[in-house]
Amino acid sequence: MAVAPTGRTRRSPVRPLMLLFLLVVMTVPVYLLVVNTFKSQEDILNSPFSFPLADLTVKHLMDAIRSPQYNVIKGYGFTLFLVIVVDILCILMAGPAAYAIARSLKKRTQLVMLYFLAGTFIPGAALIIPVIYVLRSVGLANTVAGLIAHDVASTLPVSIFLFVGFIRTIPGSIDQAAMIDGAGRLRTFWTIIFPLMRPAVVTVLILNSIGIWNDFVSPQILLSPGSGRYTVTTAIYAGISQYSTDLTKVFPNLLLAIAPVVIFFIYMQRHIISGLTVGAVKG
Repeated sequence: MAVAPTGRTRRSPVRPLMLLFLLVVMTVPVYLLVVNTFKSQEDILNSPFSFPLADLTVKHLMDAIRSPQYNVIKGYGFTLFLVIVVDILCILMAGPAAYAIARSLKKRTQLVMLYFLAGTFIPGAALIIPVIYVLRSVGLANTVAGLIAHDVASTLPVSIFLFVGFIRTIPGSIDQAAMIDGAGRLRTFWTIIFPLMRPAVVTVLILNSIGIWNDFVSPQILLSPGSGRYTVTTAIYAGISQYSTDLTKVFPNLLLAIAPVVIFFIYMQRHIISGLTVGAVKG
């Protein structure tokens, strides 16, 4: 005979403590960045954790916005251009490739998938030097086109992986019905399958956009300072490297750089979660 429980099961405190620890670890740096953006150099050095309402000022933030040299705000435009172009090219290439892989059962096609997956395990910084030689050989060294080509290539592995997983959850009978109606494979993909991939497409666009926005190594090395092109991250480096001890320039520029991407991520995080889990739910 089963014994009735005498009381509620006591939960372990480990999980709440771990969540609290992670919350503190992630919140403290953001708090320091935000509060020290509006403080003087002396207050930052003497009491970085304090929050003196009477002494806070927006002067340093406005100086960073109006700075004529290496302005982070100006870097927004070029970075946004990169994000849009790379996202469009990535979708145009990754979508059909993922469709062909997902709908094929041939071993050589699966080897192609493994080839793309291998790209996810190679650190991007380790490929910079070989990429420079390749771009130089094709005449794209130190050009915006070369940087775009590199960014597109670096975003394809994860994009194809996510797309393949999602397309495999879509019944193949849809493709067969479209072909019976006279649609070719490309038309079937773009007019029928691609609209069904909206959760995966949104997830890929968000992840790629955040990655390109935060990338520093690629634009810094592939675009020399003489090109006059600065992304948000390279503009920060160029602007504050000569004022590294002036914290009233460091903190405002860093806040201006991360604010758009943090707001974007908070607003779009539900789409990221739904896009990453929808395949598991359907499968």
